[in-house]
Amino acid sequence: MSDGSAAERPRGVVKVAVVGTGLVGATCAYSILARGLAAEIVLIDANRDRAEGEAMDLNHALPFGRPARIWAGNYSDAAGADIVIVAAGAAQKPGQSRLELARTNVEITRAIVPQIEAVAPDAILILVSNPVDVLTYAAQKASRYPWQRVIGSGTLLDTARFRFELGRHCGMDPRNVHAYIIGEHGDSEVPVWSLANVAGMRLRDYCPVCGKGCSGRALDQLFENVKTAAYRIIKLKGATYYAIGAGVARLTEAILRDEHTVMTVSTRIDGYCGIGDVCLSLPAIICRDGIRETIPLTLSPDEEAALRHSADTLQGVLRSVGL
Repeated sequence: MSDGSAAERPRGVVKVAVVGTGLVGATCAYSILARGLAAEIVLIDANRDRAEGEAMDLNHALPFGRPARIWAGNYSDAAGADIVIVAAGAAQKPGQSRLELARTNVEITRAIVPQIEAVAPDAILILVSNPVDVLTYAAQKASRYPWQRVIGSGTLLDTARFRFELGRHCGMDPRNVHAYIIGEHGDSEVPVWSLANVAGMRLRDYCPVCGKGCSGRALDQLFENVKTAAYRIIKLKGATYYAIGAGVARLTEAILRDEHTVMTVSTRIDGYCGIGDVCLSLPAIICRDGIRETIPLTLSPDEEAALRHSADTLQGVLRSVGL
């Protein structure tokens, strides 16, 4: 049987590997399958039975969608993958901060990434496990991949939550709301209120048109809903996976289709707002090579200070885990 390597696949056939088939990894695979983004999807997990079961379940969905080859494999089966999604690691427990996961998941990432690089040196890595900014940095340090091809999901989901909450508050389709969460994917994340816009209007200009008379307290509560969403979902049902699975599939699509679309993802930052040698989220242009460039937002003084605090928080964790 073919091992699915790049040399054996027909030209243009897309292969995605998913490492870690817990709820997040499996949902990423399902979302990619549902979008018809890959002809080959290989699932890799230390628990081979789990990977086998997820592969069976996904294969049974094929009659309802597009043809694909889906199987459970080893790291060697990731050979020639276009994209490798790393969703392996300890899960976040109720009441546990993302940063408390750092030490265990850094070691897991350090063990996984060299094995991926050995068989898929031309792949683009998408890190999803938490704390994602720390693990993105660890993955870059543990490999020779260019920084543009090691991407953390970062605040991709936080930004989606922010747009959803603003859209719900304004009675507007969230696709017509443009607003970013930047910095850490976690407690020190930063809402960029100064650049938020609704239907092309700055939020501060739209508010009088809307007529709701939004107070600062209302907007503060809106952001609190965004920042604590994961904790509330984990408390209610044990884990979050649908939205991040959809987000990672959308990021995968933007890469494979060379869209040059803008997404807030975690990447190496050196020099922006005096920040250096850390991975955190900024709006980035996503293309077939991974990240083309990050966009240097013009922040308010308060937002800039908050972003530096977020970077300091992450650098403290990096130091604590020996990075």
